Amino acid sequence: MPETIDARSVHEELDRARALFDHLVGSASPEALRRPTGGTRWTNQQLLFHMLFGYLVVLRLLALVRLFGRLPDRYSRVFAASLNAVTRPYDHINYLGSCGGALVFRGPRLVRRFDRTIEALHHRLDAETPDGLGRRMHFPVRWDPFFEDTMTLLDVYHFGTQHFDFHARQLTLDRD
Repeated sequence: MPETIDARSVHEELDRARALFDHLVGSASPEALRRPTGGTRWTNQQLLFHMLFGYLVVLRLLALVRLFGRLPDRYSRVFAASLNAVTRPYDHINYLGSCGGALVFRGPRLVRRFDRTIEALHHRLDAETPDGLGRRMHFPVRWDPFFEDTMTLLDVYHFGTQHFDFHARQLTLDRD
């Protein structure tokens, strides 16, 4: 049976992710942060930045869903197909972006940025209307395993934590 999401459960997910992220970053040794992750080419430090980046992407996706959700369906279908066509370059940029981001955002600075991002998502979610949360658009399903062909605004809020949880399982921080 598919999971049921609503605004309250998304708020709870965001709070859980924030607490876990704060714990992971705060308790990680420098050696653990340099260690390779399980199943990615990133180090733990780079993957932690990527987990923040997923939520930063959600903030941008919200605007896209609001825009495309008002247009005829074919516009977002063409947009998603165009993005699917450039998946290989996207994957490379996605990888390098997290390598670079991890050089700038680490330790307390990484946690502060994560906390501010979660607060922004809470604030925006609180301001949404039921009709707004139901707006939908097509997504590039080749870009992320949690993208569906069509997603509502509420689905996009939930996507951030799906992405976070998936990558949290790939961290190898606790091997000290």
